[in-house]
Amino acid sequence: MRLLLAITSFTLIACAQKPSHQAPPPSKPLYYPEEKHLRNIRQLTFGGNNAEGYFDPTGQRVVFQSDWQEINPQGCDQIFMLELADEPPRYRRISTGRGRATCGFFLPDGRIIYASTHGVSDSCPPIKRKAGRYVWPLFEYDLYVYNPKTDSLQVFLPAKGYDAEAVVSPNGRYLLFTSQRGGDLDLWLYDFETQTLRQLTNELGYDGGGFFGPDSKTIVWRASRPKGAQAESYKALLSEGFVEPSELQIFIMHIDSMIPRQVTNLPGANWAPYFHPSGKKIIFSSNHHSLAQGGRRFNLFMINTDGTSLEQITFDTEFDAFPMFSPDGKKLIWASNRGGRQPRETNLFIADWVE
Repeated sequence: MRLLLAITSFTLIACAQKPSHQAPPPSKPLYYPEEKHLRNIRQLTFGGNNAEGYFDPTGQRVVFQSDWQEINPQGCDQIFMLELADEPPRYRRISTGRGRATCGFFLPDGRIIYASTHGVSDSCPPIKRKAGRYVWPLFEYDLYVYNPKTDSLQVFLPAKGYDAEAVVSPNGRYLLFTSQRGGDLDLWLYDFETQTLRQLTNELGYDGGGFFGPDSKTIVWRASRPKGAQAESYKALLSEGFVEPSELQIFIMHIDSMIPRQVTNLPGANWAPYFHPSGKKIIFSSNHHSLAQGGRRFNLFMINTDGTSLEQITFDTEFDAFPMFSPDGKKLIWASNRGGRQPRETNLFIADWVE
């Protein structure tokens, strides 16, 4: 889970240097013959863990989070920007370099909203673990808006607890994010036009990773819906600052009706959804097909919004997730373990999308 009160300015020394990188030869395949929807795959990062690469409204640059030591020696995730035309790639850090940062996303005017813990501490918060269980720790994130033109940062809608996973609608009017401000982990919507904030989900369970459809009114997200003993376990973990993402399904909802509809009904973790440019399909990551082997393999799948016509899109032997289509629908960016030099190394890739 990778998220306006006072203004701060800071000098981005590391950013000004814009480190570049020549691509090393891949040790794993970049492309699998079954991937009929992908052509001209290009690797964008080359070490560490890089994820949540999201296009700006022009499709010419991306923002992403990275702990890759070559560009980020600080020790935990920071937010970077990359011009896709640059060859070799040059990486500009736009977060402060303090605390832990996650989930960058562009506003229509070129500003970037992301989540960071630097308001609580300048150091990297330790990664909490739960013995014998795979859990996501909930850090004390607040949302910040960075302006690359003025090199200024502004905290946005601050509240105690977890605020992250912020995205903006294609028309620029709405901000969608996951917040703990209501007690549970729910989706909240901010309307830039009316300057109002409202809660969209209220059923027990984690609601997150939301994105808007092409109409700027329909959203897709991942959610857990624990019942019985699982509900008690969920609440106990939440009180300790954890979420256990072993069972997740994909939901969609119109923000006016606020009636959620479940799209997937698959075992395992179904997450990282994004709308196909048509608005009639959803691409997402899932391990439902690998549960018999331990569930460690995640690939991208496509499904109609009515839950029919499930299709596997990627075939890496370890991990594919965080897909996003470019604004013109011609390219797909995602994170994958393919091409890595080290086990479980996660990099960003971009490809032409073939219908």
